[in-house]
Amino acid sequence: MKRISFKRPTNYYDERIKQVDEKICQLIKQRKEISNNNPGYPPLEYIANWAEKYDLYDDLLRLIFASLWNDKIYRPLIEPEGFYRNLPVLKSLEIDNRLFSVVSIRQYSNSSIVNFNIDWNDTSDLSEYQSQHTHFELSISEKYNCRMMNGTGGDGHFHYDFIVSPPLPDNISGVELVFKEYTLPFTDIPIGHDVIIQL
Repeated sequence: MKRISFKRPTNYYDERIKQVDEKICQLIKQRKEISNNNPGYPPLEYIANWAEKYDLYDDLLRLIFASLWNDKIYRPLIEPEGFYRNLPVLKSLEIDNRLFSVVSIRQYSNSSIVNFNIDWNDTSDLSEYQSQHTHFELSISEKYNCRMMNGTGGDGHFHYDFIVSPPLPDNISGVELVFKEYTLPFTDIPIGHDVIIQL
């Protein structure tokens, strides 16, 4: 999804803390290197202890560590440019009475857009999907950065568009699209089965 542009909240800055702020940046880089960019999230009792020890707010530390846990969401956003073709895919998979499908991929000079659809029988009393909306993430391989661009739906159908950069090859044979379902975005505990579409 598109990010709201950031505006500096104030023009004031105390230059006396510049070296401290740079040290914070250095420590964040060191933290990423030591953890192989997979730091996890500190136990809440650690955060409570640090808040008390350093006279800080618990909620401030929780938010800081949440941002550090999932820093991939802050990668620069690629906006698709230079559309040149649609690649027909027409692949589907049924899991737990839901039909997952990828109909096509739009190719741009700097990225690809993968469309992803979910359909189910919303007239059934057994349909739990009409009362809950979940979040999907796409992964392909370490080479590709994937993010949801937009999503919409209701009454037995959801549709999502995912931006993939760099762009997928025009010959997509053998590419594996893995969609994971989450209760909320930016968590690491998927629900249900992985939806794997083999192109």
